[in-house]
Amino acid sequence: MTTTSPKSATPVSHVSEAQRGANDSLRSMTGYAQARVEAKGWSIRVTLRSVNHRFLDLQFRIPEGFEPLEPKIRQILRERVRRGHLDVTVHYDLAGPAAVGVNEDVAVAYLQAVNSLRKKFEIHAEPDLAAIFRLPGVIGAATRAREDQFAELEGAVTVCLGEALEKLARMRDVEGNHLRMEMSSRLKNINELVSRVAVLAERARPAFATRLQKRLQELLGDSQIDPVRLAHEAALAAERSDVSEELARLASHVQQFGVLLLGAPDAGKKLDFLLQEMQREANTLLSKSPGTEANGIAITQIGLEIKSEIEKLREQVQNIE
Repeated sequence: MTTTSPKSATPVSHVSEAQRGANDSLRSMTGYAQARVEAKGWSIRVTLRSVNHRFLDLQFRIPEGFEPLEPKIRQILRERVRRGHLDVTVHYDLAGPAAVGVNEDVAVAYLQAVNSLRKKFEIHAEPDLAAIFRLPGVIGAATRAREDQFAELEGAVTVCLGEALEKLARMRDVEGNHLRMEMSSRLKNINELVSRVAVLAERARPAFATRLQKRLQELLGDSQIDPVRLAHEAALAAERSDVSEELARLASHVQQFGVLLLGAPDAGKKLDFLLQEMQREANTLLSKSPGTEANGIAITQIGLEIKSEIEKLREQVQNIE
């Protein structure tokens, strides 16, 4: 295994909002990364696991004695990650003689007990230190860093965290690119469906006018009605069944969605909002579906397909940072 000196490694840079926004790409919230730094007698390993979450949720597992580093780690993560549930694990391992530790408190307790018994029973033999070391809990693996090493270990953790974040970002970018391609395909489907509805809606207008006239004749019978008033009521009814505005707004939302897929700050939240608007337009489109003629039934079926595509997009957007 290659040994990396923490002093020679590149430190984590603190990234401003402006700098972070300059290189935005569509990024998934799912990823895994690990980085390791080794020195003589010890090693530091940082593991990052990320899944989707509405906000930035940080969970830490750090060795005893490393607690003072948590605020700095938290600050670095907040500068590099916007959203997601992120599990951060710091591993500290010792090698060679340094890996063996003596629990002095336990050893002292054993010695005090031995000395107490010697005095009580007037035993003059000295305690056998080798035997004391063999007692449970006296010798074990050393897991706590020495205080004089803390500055060096802090630098190693910072370097490790930076490397792990770079790996995590690359993995999340790759996953984000896969999501972009899949969502772009669904957007194309929605655009095609919207175009089909526009054609069917235009064909359905004469049938709607004929149906409306027939219905009015059934209701009025031989009664006389003002032709102007009849034309006005017919126009209002036609307007209530007109889906051109819904189709235009859907097309506009699809276009905006496509732009956001190219990369934008907080793209996940913006895409989610657009999907809510697209779903609202699709619902209105279905509520205006014109009757039970062939064109009306076809519009209803296509409207349901649009809703299905929007729901599939919503599932994918949930994983976008």
